[in-house]
Order: sequence, then structure tokens, then C-alpha cells
Amino acid sequence: MTHLNDCRALDTTDPLRSLRAHFHIPPSTVYLDGNSLGLMPIAATARAAQVVQQEWGESLIRSWNAAGWFDLPQRLGARIAALIGAAPEEVVAADTTSVNLFKVLSAAIRIAQHADPKRRVIVSERSNFPTDLYIAQGLCQTHGCRLELVEAAGIVPSLGPEVAVLMLTHVNYRTGAMHDMAGLTAAAHASGALVVWDLAHSAGAVPVDLRGADADFAVGCGYKYLNGGPGAPAFLWVHQRHSGRTDLPFMQPLSGWWGHAAPFAFDSTYHPAPGIAQFLCGTQPIVSMSLLECGLDVFTAAQALGGMAAIRRKSLALTDLFIALVQERCAGHGLALVTPLAHAQRGSQVSWTLERAEIGAAYAVMQALIARGVIGDFRAGDGLAQPDILRFGFTPLYMGFEDVWHAAEQLRDVLASGAWRAPQFRNKNAVT
Repeated sequence: MTHLNDCRALDTTDPLRSLRAHFHIPPSTVYLDGNSLGLMPIAATARAAQVVQQEWGESLIRSWNAAGWFDLPQRLGARIAALIGAAPEEVVAADTTSVNLFKVLSAAIRIAQHADPKRRVIVSERSNFPTDLYIAQGLCQTHGCRLELVEAAGIVPSLGPEVAVLMLTHVNYRTGAMHDMAGLTAAAHASGALVVWDLAHSAGAVPVDLRGADADFAVGCGYKYLNGGPGAPAFLWVHQRHSGRTDLPFMQPLSGWWGHAAPFAFDSTYHPAPGIAQFLCGTQPIVSMSLLECGLDVFTAAQALGGMAAIRRKSLALTDLFIALVQERCAGHGLALVTPLAHAQRGSQVSWTLERAEIGAAYAVMQALIARGVIGDFRAGDGLAQPDILRFGFTPLYMGFEDVWHAAEQLRDVLASGAWRAPQFRNKNAVT
């Protein structure tokens, strides 16, 4: 049986322990929601003041050049590239994940149909994040395609001759299950399809090797494990075999001025910039981008401590510990693990269902935990195949092993005492 002192001992030998000092952690808080919104880097406060007061307030429009605002999407993209197995010149930080998915999925459809007009199917996982499915649904209407949703086991069998694009999220947002990126990409390519990966729940938490997997396109989020702040700019990656094509002059449909080859020539005709820059669109949110850079600075510090390999080792150790503690201490209270035990199939979160007859029990349990300073989140089921989920995200940059102990202990007490039955924990908030 694991004891509190065992967890404290793990913290003392944690090679990433010093990175915790880079973040503002509210007192008496165990933060297990970094897979939804990362903690604030302490440097973000001073950086925001610098951008607003000095760069905007004093230098004004000169800061597009003097402060390097104009090149910020590429500079941040190059830093993100190091976390996802991409070349620096293949990534830009821009817009939102949904907007970026619209860009790259549209490009993938056009490329596939250019090669074979009969390819009019997009395949995705039924439990994929809804915004990805919504974007695909809209593009299917525009391009005359059909979206086919399958279970994880049905992905490879679904890759027939009509499939244009396989669109998957690397780590499932509900269960934390992680796909075999290289294997599924190879299967899609063997069938003649392209692959779009969503890295929202993996970039910065698990090693990603887009180049090694020979993927085609990827998008990802800046405000989860990259700790860029609420609504932080997202990022996108395009393999150079696609971004360098000249037979499709409009690679993506949002042909805005920032993606022009010479934006300040103010030409009335669009000419796409070479490479990844053509996937930019309009003027970027400089204040938000500057804060994202603070989150990426922590990964630079982590590089000297073992980088993504060390982050992954700690992620697995944290999630292994949480699973073991909950199974030890919460036995008999109806919790069922839905996250894979196998390391190769697990992201950096742990999800549980609560097998109780009461409607809304899982939501109430999470609200009771949050009231005690243990912050995870709840994801509703569909009343059919997908049950309600208690979701706990583990960010190795700032999570400690003692935190895991306290989270499991509070979960045990909430369940054993019935504290979750208090009426105030039934009130549904807009954001769950």
C-alpha cells in the first residue's frame, strides 16, 4: 500500500521538480485540469505588462518591427515544432484549433480529390472532440463529401478506396486513450488517404513525432499543456511535401493577407506565401501570442532536465500512482477506470466513470472535489454508449506526487462521506 511519505519521497527525487516554481499555483489547490486550461506561468504577468504598457503603449505601431510582432507566429511555431517532431519551418502559431482544422482539413480534401475525384469520405472516431466533427460536417457540405464515424477498432477496416482523409485526435479527450500515430498513418497512406491529427491533448504532455510518423497535417491547442492562457493561439503543421506544392495554388481557403507572399505590397491578387506561412490568414492576437511564449519558455527550461522524454516518464508515473491510489482507497464506491492501463495507449489524463443509479452523480462528485480545491472536470455522456466521465489531467511540469495523494484522498472522502449529495453540487454551471 502506498503512503503519503512514499509520495513525498518521490517528489524529492523528481528531476522536473524545479519547474513547478515557474507557475502560479493558488494555495490549497491540487490542479488536475491542465488538459483543459493550463496554469499561469509566473512570467506571464510581467510579460503582459511589457506588451501592453511598453510595446503597445509607448512604441505603438513601431512594435510590429521593433518588438518582432510580425514574425511571432513563425517564432512560436518553431518552438512548438521541437515538441511535436517537426522541422522549425513547418509550424506556425495562429488562430484557434477549430479555424486551423478548417484550413488543413480543407487542404487535405482538395489534395485527395485532386489525385482521385472519387475520394469523398472523411473517416473519424465517433468519440472525437465535437468541434472537429462539426468542422468536418461543414466541409463535407462544401466539398460534397460524407463524414463516416467509427469506433476505434473500426478505423483501419473503414479505410476504403473512397476515403480522402482520416481525421483523428491523438489522445481522446474523454478517455485519455492514445492512438498509434505511426501505425494508423501508415494504414491510411496504404489505402491512398491523407491523415490529419489533432494534438490538443498530447502536445506538451506526450512525445509526438509527426515527421517520424510521416503524417500529413496536424493542429493543436496553445492553452492546455502548453500553458498559454485562456483562448491562447493554436498551432498548425503541414508536411513540406504539401506546403510546397504548386499545382494547387490555393492550398487552404482562408487566403488572408498574412498568408500572402508579400502582405505589405497590398496587391489586389492573392499570391500564397511559400511554405507554412500560406496557412496564416489575418492579423494575429499579439498579446495572447506573447503570453503563449511564456508557457513555451518552461519547455526550454525542461530541455536541460531531459525534455519530453523526462516529461513522459513523469506523466506515466503520476498517472500510474493515481490509478493505483484510487483503486486502493476508493474500492467499493462504483468508480470504473476507462483510461487504458497500457502505457503505449495512455495520454496524460485518467478518466473514471461512476457506476451509480443517481442521475448527475458524477457531476456532483466533481463539484464537491472542486469545492475542496481538487480541480478536475466533468464530461457528460450521451446516455447511451458514452457514460458521464470524471476527468483528471496531469501536467508533469507542475504536478507533484504529493498532489496525487491528496487528490485520491479527497476523492475517497467525497465518496465515502456522501458529501457530493449536497444540493449545491447539483447546480449545473455553463462550463463543466
